[in-house]
Amino acid sequence: MRDHSELTSLLTDWLPRQRWFAGKGRADARVGIVGDVPVSERLRHLVVEVVYSDGGPRDLYQVPLMIRPDAPHGHSGFLLGEISAGLVYDGLHDADGSAALLDFLSAGRRHGTLAAHAVAPLSQLPAHSVGAEQSNTSIVYGEEYILKVFRRLWPGVNPDLEVTRALAAAGTRHVATPLAWLDGELPGGETGQGAETTFAFMQEYLRSGTEGWKLAITSVRDLYAEGDLPPDEVGGDFAGESERLGAATAEVHTLLAGCFPTAKVDPDALRTTALGLHGRLDAALTAVPELTPHEGGARAAYDALAAVAAAAPYQRIHGDLHLGQVLRTENGWVLFDFEGEPARPVPERRRLDSPLRDIAGMLRSFDYAAQSMLLERADEPGLAYRASEWAERNRVAFLDGYQAASGLDLSAHAVELRAYELDKAVYEVLYEARHRPSWVEIPLGAVRRLTALQPPLPTGSAAA
Repeated sequence: MRDHSELTSLLTDWLPRQRWFAGKGRADARVGIVGDVPVSERLRHLVVEVVYSDGGPRDLYQVPLMIRPDAPHGHSGFLLGEISAGLVYDGLHDADGSAALLDFLSAGRRHGTLAAHAVAPLSQLPAHSVGAEQSNTSIVYGEEYILKVFRRLWPGVNPDLEVTRALAAAGTRHVATPLAWLDGELPGGETGQGAETTFAFMQEYLRSGTEGWKLAITSVRDLYAEGDLPPDEVGGDFAGESERLGAATAEVHTLLAGCFPTAKVDPDALRTTALGLHGRLDAALTAVPELTPHEGGARAAYDALAAVAAAAPYQRIHGDLHLGQVLRTENGWVLFDFEGEPARPVPERRRLDSPLRDIAGMLRSFDYAAQSMLLERADEPGLAYRASEWAERNRVAFLDGYQAASGLDLSAHAVELRAYELDKAVYEVLYEARHRPSWVEIPLGAVRRLTALQPPLPTGSAAA
């Protein structure tokens, strides 16, 4: 297109300032437009390539843009700038842009390498973007549909689409109904060119649902308001919901094991997994010296994992499970965002892994819910004990619910679960040190606790 040089200039300034831009800290980012498909008269679907002088891999992003002759009211925050054809806006935050996307999806259109697929009739409804942007941008249409647009692109079908469709087809009530998706081929001159990718995924919007994190925080706030009562005597006790959430997670894992391949875990696979945990610890130790006193305990936990003789089979999992990825609806708990960790390439996120990783992620989330509230109450040290009680009560309830629904004896996998929970806490220490230093004590406390535990002997292991 004749205006690519103008758009590239705008994108070079705008792209690095977005929260979902993954190249922060990499030098000399060079931006280029490698895909440009018209979705409507004004909405253009761009694929933008970013290459760096460090010689590392390129990044690809999708940037739908609206080019308008006028300035709509309230759009100033989403303006990239002006080119000869008009004013350029982020198309995902433009009402006309969102409407054009919905029209494209509902009609099942295909333009160039961009293809829409709808599995249910879609009505034209008013739209608004929701939530804080991180790796994705979500648009809600009339409180009926929610469209998640994957900003950073990877070769391969996004696991959120793949897994959710499989679970919905299996008849579970623990996922929102898939409605449509947008896919196509990745452009560009590097590995991945011509590979299929998922651009966006639409599901039923569960307007009656409440995020698990919000419910948990409300429960903790009720606990702190009482102050001198244990969690089981406070009106907002969350343990019953935690137990039901454990059961829902187990049911999803059981279905995933039936929808996708599974694999028995041999000693080589366990050693490889343990090496990966050691490698992540190495990176964290370099960046966060406060972890150094706990290195020996962490390595012992990872070595114990490598020695387990009867590990839980590997299968497809959620990959990033926590209280912010679940909704409590009138029909029970619903899990969403099955894409895994967005910073990892899609092929890695689709690999078989231990379901205990998902369990470990939720256990860490209970700890965060309790401990994060303490940051606001630093002048009330007596609440720390209540926070630990709340976290432990809900951790145990979740595990009870999971074990009852799955039939898996979690005590026989205590070594694995401890290693995965510790790995998650080490990751959190690194994240908080980089992004929220005032929160680093939350995961650091978990590292201290987990490395101080006497590791149980793995059932059936050589040590037994």
